[in-house]
Amino acid sequence: MGEPCDAAFAVNVQRFSGFASTYDRHRPTPPAVIPEILSCLAQTPRPRLVIDLGCGTGLSARIWADRAGQVIGIEPSRDMRQEAEARTGAGNASYRAGLSHATGLEAGCCDIVTCSQSLHWMEPQGTFAEARRILRAGGVFAAIDCDWPPTTGSWQVDAAYTDFMKRVSAVEKQHNLSDGLQHWSKQQHLSRMQASGCFRLTREIAVHGVETGDASRYVGLALSQGGVQTVLKAGIGEKEIGLDVFRETAEQLLGHAPGPWYFTYRVRVGIV
Repeated sequence: MGEPCDAAFAVNVQRFSGFASTYDRHRPTPPAVIPEILSCLAQTPRPRLVIDLGCGTGLSARIWADRAGQVIGIEPSRDMRQEAEARTGAGNASYRAGLSHATGLEAGCCDIVTCSQSLHWMEPQGTFAEARRILRAGGVFAAIDCDWPPTTGSWQVDAAYTDFMKRVSAVEKQHNLSDGLQHWSKQQHLSRMQASGCFRLTREIAVHGVETGDASRYVGLALSQGGVQTVLKAGIGEKEIGLDVFRETAEQLLGHAPGPWYFTYRVRVGIV
């Protein structure tokens, strides 16, 4: 399968190019309870085939390697796919170029379709329709998102992260760097799923994941954000976006001894 060529999403794809290793190193991995829940809802202890749309570097696809017969990640960014292939040793996991609304997969081929940290970059109705097409009857679609930032041992550094991201967003808009970007609110995922006519049942499930992190990972987490990379790739310096101040704050408040981080995941589920 060649590279996807939908021009409407070219800016979205470019936004996530050039920093795949940083993304994979610092982003969280969905907790094991999520595939357990989705397999339960699909009424199969071991799904035959799982499709992960917008799989990025494979963080959300690799969790299925020991829990499904086969998992296929669909990802339009060549950089992200190459990182996924390099980091995945399981023979039952593979990656293909494609878009969420045009996977090229056979109808009714899979038990579960997931979008982890990715649905807000996808055209919703087309994605829902494609998920319904490739899922077998009773199959499960799940949009998986975690709240940003994680809860760490310092609410002050969490607040500093939020302020830093607001500044990045302002700079991005000031320089017109988001022109052509396609984006949909995460908060409306469930209502759009309900209105789509593609699912017999929709609901939201909340779970928590616990990982560890320190100051360097927090800065890495910031650098894994597409908006931050967009302004940096445009030649805008760290001082202009306040990255230097955020790094200093993280080092002062968190240091370099890993502590627990708590991620809240919101799983919006649809049954076809």
